[in-house]
Amino acid sequence: MGRITTLRPVSRVTLGEGARRRADTLAVEEPLEIRIGGTPLAVTMRTPGHDVELALGFLVSEGVITDRSDLRSAIHCGGPGTGGGENTYNVLDAILSPGVRLPGADEARRFYTTSSCGVCGKASIDAVRTISHHGVADDDVVVDAEWISGLPDRLRAGQAAFAKTGGLHAAGLFDAETGEQLVVREDVGRHNAVDKVVGWALQDGRLPLRSTVLQVSGRASFELVQKAVMAGIPILSAVSAPSSLAAELAHESGLTLVGFVRGRSMNVYAHEQRVRIDAVAPGAAFAPDGRVAR
Repeated sequence: MGRITTLRPVSRVTLGEGARRRADTLAVEEPLEIRIGGTPLAVTMRTPGHDVELALGFLVSEGVITDRSDLRSAIHCGGPGTGGGENTYNVLDAILSPGVRLPGADEARRFYTTSSCGVCGKASIDAVRTISHHGVADDDVVVDAEWISGLPDRLRAGQAAFAKTGGLHAAGLFDAETGEQLVVREDVGRHNAVDKVVGWALQDGRLPLRSTVLQVSGRASFELVQKAVMAGIPILSAVSAPSSLAAELAHESGLTLVGFVRGRSMNVYAHEQRVRIDAVAPGAAFAPDGRVAR
């Protein structure tokens, strides 16, 4: 159950020295089918482990549930063709509490995802602009830019599987008031890593995640901004670039989006009022809505 890494034989080639056979550690990627009350809802390619958190985080990001009271149970069950007997640990069934609306058939058909894209299969951009029950616009938390600059290293220190494989994304949740690292999760899919963090928070009764910062190991895509907003996270920080749509959604929703957090520098793409800086370069003026003033 829950294999995170596996060994595979490879030919290690060094120019000028030839090749030699050796074992290499790879991140495991397997499908997880998420069901609700026995009915298939979604399939995502993921790294096994923390599957319940992954499923719950996915349901939060899609607006199916908003609180742990919306869920009665979630358990692995037998996969297709097993007759319900053999547990493959690649199928997870969630039972919602009475009164919680079940996703419709049209919604379920759009919920197929892969490890590289958290919104593949969505009918349109409008369909993924899910209305959050945990708004972030009124969260007045403020953090030091100096503190944000140290988050990528703290995240990397918690990536045990990445150290072995070099092939996993990570997401870490930090308390902006105390500086505490609350949780770190890894997965072959960047959106899965975030779902695992959100699912952990749901199980722990922490939603909405006010006064927190979500640090991710890669780029800030649209779906990561959406997931942060749906969980009530006011600040999303990434070591790489955001997409234009991610920056647009962050601006519209009130989320502070920080990218290219590397060493002593970073770019703040939306709602920079939450990032406290020691000095502002001459001529760097911002309009009240967070856009650069011309």
